[in-house]
Amino acid sequence: MSFTVAIVGRPNVGKSTLFNRLVGKRVAIVHDMPGVTRDRREGAATLLGMEFTIIDTAGYEDATGDSMEARMRRQTEAAVEEADVALMLIDSRAGVTPLDRHFADLLRKAKTPVILVANKCEGKAGEPGLYEAYGLGLGEPVPVSAEHGEGLSDLFFALQPYAEAAGALDDEDEEDGFPEPVDEPDEEAQAAAEEAARAARPLQLVIAGRPNVGKSTLVNRLLGEDRMLTGPEAGLTRDAISSEWEHKGRRIRLVDTAGLRKRANIEDPVEKLSVSNTLEAIRMAEVVVLVLDSSAILDKQDLTIARMVVEEGRSLVIAINKWDVVEKPEEALQRLRDRMETSMPQVRGVPTITISALAGKGLERLMDAVIETHKLWNRRISTAKLNQWLEEVVAHHPPPALAGGRRLKIRYMTQAKARPPTFIIFASKPDELPEAYTRYLINGLRETFKLPGVPIRLFVRGGKNPYAKEK
Repeated sequence: MSFTVAIVGRPNVGKSTLFNRLVGKRVAIVHDMPGVTRDRREGAATLLGMEFTIIDTAGYEDATGDSMEARMRRQTEAAVEEADVALMLIDSRAGVTPLDRHFADLLRKAKTPVILVANKCEGKAGEPGLYEAYGLGLGEPVPVSAEHGEGLSDLFFALQPYAEAAGALDDEDEEDGFPEPVDEPDEEAQAAAEEAARAARPLQLVIAGRPNVGKSTLVNRLLGEDRMLTGPEAGLTRDAISSEWEHKGRRIRLVDTAGLRKRANIEDPVEKLSVSNTLEAIRMAEVVVLVLDSSAILDKQDLTIARMVVEEGRSLVIAINKWDVVEKPEEALQRLRDRMETSMPQVRGVPTITISALAGKGLERLMDAVIETHKLWNRRISTAKLNQWLEEVVAHHPPPALAGGRRLKIRYMTQAKARPPTFIIFASKPDELPEAYTRYLINGLRETFKLPGVPIRLFVRGGKNPYAKEK
């Protein structure tokens, strides 16, 4: 069993740095600017063999009402409430501030136990702040340096009682301290287990789009909780935040991302880091839902994002948000179809779903489209069917003649892989097959084998059929 740890504290004390250290990779954006983290982010952490769920939170702000800072604080309070233990970080180099004291008072009143962690304790500069931390009334502070990885053994011993209470530490053999030996599985059983594990992996679903189109509102609606910070301000989401979820028995890892603006308009260094995070999330995705605003359907930036998704080989679903306020829906949909046909003919048939994230309308149809598109993206076609199809299309429309009147010969075809569907054709003169004929073959594949909306890769190679028997 696992247990949950929330990292809290005022802005810029190193919460995201500690989060990255414990999950073992740089997933949360880190910058010297205070208040970079706005949403709470979860990750699987490991500390000296102890495994637990870690939650990075926004800086604890002294704010109330409906301001952005107050909404961020409510997200942090929700993280503390669901955690088994909270780590309150202070910056030992800056010393204990009035804001630290204020939030220490609030945490003492909460039901969740608190461990006080004095960060940035490398060298002697942090010693005065470490000793000052005793006055917060949260027990003995644990000195660490999240950036340099110092003091993690002390943090392990501070967390150990909560791990034991949750049964998160493995029992060891009482006589020699080593775990009991386990029989090695045979290769066939191991292969079957690996295949089952692949099938059980969650679908990687990324929500992307321009700023302020309703991505976080959509994620909250799908999850059924206020998991993401939302509001009228553009650019609220900065990190790519993932959440585990289940839809009709299908495990899904849902990732909310920062809005993508035109590159020329980005000057803020934190926004540059956010864009980098979003692009990495798209590269790791299986399905990307591109959220459009119904008042500006598929503008230039939307097309840029869509092309990027396709170039990365991810499957694409378009969700037109705020559809409940559209005055002429048929005209709006026709404009979208025309724009897709002229600007992205390489992925004809992309599913387009109209939704209202705020009202929760159209979300079932959206998820049905996501699941169906994912199946197509994983589609495999037998070699026999491919070559039967190839023979028919080449007979109906042969490749153009080469110089001297010779005909280019297409000999064989096979599917190299799925995710996305990728095919290889063997031809006598691969470099001389026109691009227009390649597009003709791709469109034929899409139409015959029902592959609408997913990227199709087609490579032409020289040589004979590698699977043909020598006579």
